[in-house]
Amino acid sequence: MNVPGLVLVASVAILYSCGFYLLLQRSLMRVVFGIVMLGHAANLSLMLTDAAITLPPLLGGPDGPISDPLPQALALTAIVITFGVTTFLLALAYRVWLGDANDEVPDDLEDRRIGRLSEPEDSA
Repeated sequence: MNVPGLVLVASVAILYSCGFYLLLQRSLMRVVFGIVMLGHAANLSLMLTDAAITLPPLLGGPDGPISDPLPQALALTAIVITFGVTTFLLALAYRVWLGDANDEVPDDLEDRRIGRLSEPEDSA
C-alpha cells in the first residue's frame, strides 16, 4: 500500500493555514493569494485521497493495480474553478485599485453603527 508521506500531509496543512490567514487580511491582493493557496491545497488533498497516487490512471494490467481517475478529474475541475475565481478577484482588485489607488478594504460605517447599537449600556 502506497501511503502519502508526512511531508505531503504537512504541506497541505501549511497551504490551508496560510491560505486562510491571507483570506483574513484587509488587502485584496492578499485575499487573491489566499484563494490561490486554498486552491492548491484542495488540489493536493484531492490527489492524496487516492492510495495509488503514483500509478497512471488507465495503464494497468488485468491483475495490476490501477489508479482511481475520480480524484484526478476532481482536481482538474478544481483547477478550472480556481482559475475562474482568481481572474474574477483580480479584475475586482484592479477595479478597486483604479478607484483610489489602494487595495485595502475600508471599514464599513454601517457595521460600526450596528455594533454600537447592540452593545449593552452601562446603567451606573
